[in-house]
Amino acid sequence: MSVIREANPDDDFDLLEVMIPMRDGVELHTLIVRPKVEDPLPMLLLRTPYDADRHLRVKQRTRLHSVIGARLAELQGYIFVFQDVRGRHGSGGVFELNRPPRGPFNASGTDETTDAWDTVEWLIRNVPQNNGRAAIYGTSYDGWTALMALLDPHPALKAAVPVSPLVDGWMGDDWFHNGAFRFPYAFEYVYHMESDPKKPTPFPFSQYDAYAWWLGAPSPVGIGRRYLDEGRHRFWNVLMDNPSYSRYWQSTAVDRLLCESDARLIPTLIVHGFFDQEDLYGPPAAYAALKSRDTANSFIYFAAGPWCHGQNWEAGERTGPMAWTQDAGRRWREDDLAPFLAHYLKDGPAHKLAPVTVFNTGLRRWERLHCWPQSQCAHHRCVYLAPQGLLSWNVPTASAGAADAYVSDPAKPVPYQPRPIRRIFSDELNDEAWRVWMTADQRFVDGRPDVLTYISNPITVPITVRGNIIAKLFAETTGTDADWVVKLIDVFPDLDPADPEMSGYQLMISGDILRGRYRRQFERPEPIASNEVLEFTIRLPQVNHTIRPGHHLMVQVQSTWFPLYDRNPQRFVPSIMDVKPADYQMATHRIHTSATHPSRLEMWVETKEAD
Repeated sequence: MSVIREANPDDDFDLLEVMIPMRDGVELHTLIVRPKVEDPLPMLLLRTPYDADRHLRVKQRTRLHSVIGARLAELQGYIFVFQDVRGRHGSGGVFELNRPPRGPFNASGTDETTDAWDTVEWLIRNVPQNNGRAAIYGTSYDGWTALMALLDPHPALKAAVPVSPLVDGWMGDDWFHNGAFRFPYAFEYVYHMESDPKKPTPFPFSQYDAYAWWLGAPSPVGIGRRYLDEGRHRFWNVLMDNPSYSRYWQSTAVDRLLCESDARLIPTLIVHGFFDQEDLYGPPAAYAALKSRDTANSFIYFAAGPWCHGQNWEAGERTGPMAWTQDAGRRWREDDLAPFLAHYLKDGPAHKLAPVTVFNTGLRRWERLHCWPQSQCAHHRCVYLAPQGLLSWNVPTASAGAADAYVSDPAKPVPYQPRPIRRIFSDELNDEAWRVWMTADQRFVDGRPDVLTYISNPITVPITVRGNIIAKLFAETTGTDADWVVKLIDVFPDLDPADPEMSGYQLMISGDILRGRYRRQFERPEPIASNEVLEFTIRLPQVNHTIRPGHHLMVQVQSTWFPLYDRNPQRFVPSIMDVKPADYQMATHRIHTSATHPSRLEMWVETKEAD
């Protein structure tokens, strides 16, 4: 094995590079970084497909926290362990993207749960001067491996911190959202990860503007035939074979596995970002699953900040154009993460964490709550889409038939961010474009003829929206399939002398999509009856946001969100994965706003006096 860094007598740490054997003989490449102190120390384990070596960020330095990076500077007095998962980078075995747990889709005797167990067992027995305790943590895929360890935690595993983990790839994380396929993300990621298991491989696009490239791209099946290799890009076949909520997705949904598990609970701090562009569904779902088993109300904690994917480890004064008046990432690491780990791994003082710590993205401050997603003070309210583009808290009185119509043309889809749209991974000009698109000013689509906009009167007292939001659209279409996108938006005052750069800004605080063919059941698609008013229920991501006086509440409705999601042909076909060019058709959609068919958003709100 190559030595990634020679020891230096001036180092304040020891670096071990080892191969840890799993129960089936496969060895996993692992880096162990231990401070040069005499006291026994606990271990922090991160298991990753993204190269353990990259966690030694500044290899030529002699101080531990310079070598592993400032993002962990708040964590003093730990042994840091970074491990490549099977088949990735320095580890042996075969890499399988999001390897299913042992069961119907994994006939072997190993999975990420057993690999985590075997790793902790080896570390406890072999790492000098450890105190017999370990925690597992990680973000995104690494957060998923942390959750998988909780299905059978090793006795020495005393805490876990899953950050923005993928939990259910069909319901609302990386691959699909309520049946709509995240085509570019899935394609770029599969190519990036499976082309070469030993190094990342960005796809070489022939056009800079991804909007134009994807508009001319083949169907998902066709793009696989043209650009992917069946032997290497195995996960693409999984996606193509499972466009609906099949047994595969159900059996690999980690929240289901956690909810049904009888494994012992360990203290777990689940971390979420309200502007997470990749895994908005996963953290709240994992929290709900684990919390349902926490009868003592003493093991499971939830933290949600104003972050894009993984931003909790970075400087957090702003996300895109949104300034938070404080470094929200550092505050969380110092006030919550460090005392949480010290308490469970070092017998430190009581950590004093509230069960729920969430950032209010409207008031721009942290709040500590007893429960989530709804606080004890919240009330269930509906805001209704009304005629003339109004948004009202009052039940509509318009007569039956009142509706707003728009024509959705798959040849001219609504972009999800201003053009040119960059590639998702390794963009050479703007790597931030993908990370912060959820904070983009939605005025770039407001006024398009294929986007309906509903806006409230000015807000007079602060209204805090907390937790779950459900959109119920009464809609009809001239087609036999359709997508429905609903966005809840905070509209800033038209001219704000205190913050002139944000004047009139339209901040999406929650938004998501439903593929209409799954209106009644996710497991089996069915055509939409043409020209018939039907109810569609769209679950929107959770929020914690106060709309201030002088602001407006807005809802936008559209049927394309491109190329974030593939285009619905608006003609029912057995599988959109193999859609043909002739299948695409324009369709007229009508959103009803009458007393008979009251399209609305249902939410939990708190109303209080202005600060």
